[in-house]
Order: sequence, then C-alpha cells, then structure tokens
Amino acid sequence: LATHFPALFGARFRPLKVGTYDDILARHPQVFEAEALKAALGEHARSTRYLEAVANGDARHDLDGQPVEPVAPEHRLHAIVAVYRRRQARAPEAQRQWAVDRVAAAITASGLERVDYLERIRTQDPQTLALVDEAFEALRERTAKREALRRAYAASGKSPAEFAAMYGLDEKTVKSALAD
Repeated sequence: LATHFPALFGARFRPLKVGTYDDILARHPQVFEAEALKAALGEHARSTRYLEAVANGDARHDLDGQPVEPVAPEHRLHAIVAVYRRRQARAPEAQRQWAVDRVAAAITASGLERVDYLERIRTQDPQTLALVDEAFEALRERTAKREALRRAYAASGKSPAEFAAMYGLDEKTVKSALAD
C-alpha cells in the first residue's frame, strides 16, 4: 500500500476516505487480492497511530493524500475512546485529561449542541458517556471564564496589553478571548 499510495500510507497516518477499499481495487485490480487488502486495511485502521489521527480531527483523505471530507463526530469519538482505553493504564489522570480535551475539541468541531451530539454518537457505554459529560462541563467552564474575562476587560477601560499585565495574563490569551 505504501508503495502505490505513499501520500496516504506513508510515515504520517491519515484517516481514510470512506470507500478506500473499493477505490484501491478499482485503481489497481491486478495488484491487490480482495481478502488480503481487507485484512491489511482493517489492521491499519485499528492501529493506535491511525486512531490517533482520527482522534486529533484530521480530515479523511483520498488515495492521493488529498483531504476530502471531515471525520464524522461518532467516528472521532470512537477513536478517542479507543486510544484512551489503550493508554489509560499508564498515567491514568494525564490520559483522562487527554481524552476529555480531545472530546471537547471534537464537540466544538462538530458544531452540535449537547442533545444533537448525544443523539449522533449513539452510545450507552458509561465510560464514553462520562468522558462526553466531562468534556461538555469543561466547555461550559471555558465559556464562563471567557465571559468573565470579557466583562472584566470591558469594565477596566484598559488596552489588552495593559489588562493582561494588570492580571498577570498572557496578552495573546486576552486577545484570543476578546476575539471569540
């Protein structure tokens, strides 16, 4: 696969476009045996490196390595949970924070409200639902902190640089919060 499709199966793992199996067989019908290709793609898609690429929100890519579509929210969540479960034995608190941060980013990227997101992911797994709940809580807290910062800034009458210095904040953080 790496020989025929180096942009897709190279050193950097990329999420595969839905239908990649059929695309490969159509492009090189004499090169790949169907069952062997199915097994190879299955092994690739279950690898931790592949799941990390999906969990990080990379787009799905075609055979030429071109991004073609976003990963569905439920697929991204599945990848996050799979990587988390593989890693949770080592540094469980750090891994949980990694998972919550990734789920929060996935929720934000989906653009879905809580009810719609929960309907879309369709899981009853308690561990997954707990991660999703923590992620929504983290997003709520971030929103509240940004709003408090905006109000304090508006009341201060200071420039972003002066406001940041007054509270010991990074000026980029203040500007980012004010821009949202």
